[in-house]
Amino acid sequence: MRLHHVQVACPRGGEDAARRFYADGLGLTEVAKPEALAARGGCWFRDFDADGRTVAEIHVGVEDPFAPARKAHPAFVADDVVHLESIGARLEELGFQVTWKDRYTFDGYERFHAFDGAGNRVEVLTPVV
Repeated sequence: MRLHHVQVACPRGGEDAARRFYADGLGLTEVAKPEALAARGGCWFRDFDADGRTVAEIHVGVEDPFAPARKAHPAFVADDVVHLESIGARLEELGFQVTWKDRYTFDGYERFHAFDGAGNRVEVLTPVV
């Protein structure tokens, strides 16, 4: 068994903020939602390996009433520390809150936490040797 996707929520009209965070910030590719689901709003994003296989997928769905997930979160794996730092810097340049306070608190990894455009917590980490 493997994980297919993680869903987070945004308020109605929050799709553009999600695109800035997940596509512009994290570098994921937005993919079209199936026609039967598109009218619900939201947006979907994927990341692919060198062979074009999906390695990460996140669905941003509209929730009303909306409350951001401040503790529960998806975690994305960066290629290495340089990649991790570049993602963090890009998110900060886009105006998203990024915190490095837990960078060295998870044995074998370096990481940061950020908050997407709807205030949902997101972790980005990379293994270190």
